[in-house]
Amino acid sequence: MNILFTKRKSVRSFKPNPVEKEKLDEILAAANSAPSAGGLRARKIVAVEDKKMRANISEAAFGQTSIAEAPLVLAFVALPKVSAKKYDERGKNLYAVQDATLAASFAWLQAVDLELSSVWVGGFEEEKVRKVLDLGENERPIALLPIGYA
Repeated sequence: MNILFTKRKSVRSFKPNPVEKEKLDEILAAANSAPSAGGLRARKIVAVEDKKMRANISEAAFGQTSIAEAPLVLAFVALPKVSAKKYDERGKNLYAVQDATLAASFAWLQAVDLELSSVWVGGFEEEKVRKVLDLGENERPIALLPIGYA
């Protein structure tokens, strides 16, 4: 079976080669095409290529070296207030998180299709990641995807 889903593997070691802008654009387009509760897109994506920022995110993620090593990290951020406007507490506590999660999944699969590798990182200190990414109080980091060439 030669399906995209079967090609996806968790990769934690990357070459230093940067991810080409065209590939990043395709990954972001795929992420932004992910379904969203009520079409609200209660999520945002932060692309981090800066080496120092990646190192700081790695530290906030309990020292997971794949984050510092990958040339690109995508942070998927839920926007609970956006979803809460239409769906109240369920939107705030669930739908915004689902929006960010679906976008991350679509991004990962697009990266695989472009012959890039990644790993899902959910283990991190939320407040520290929020600070590194300069996120607002109502922006919640949900997942990190270090992306690069295996």
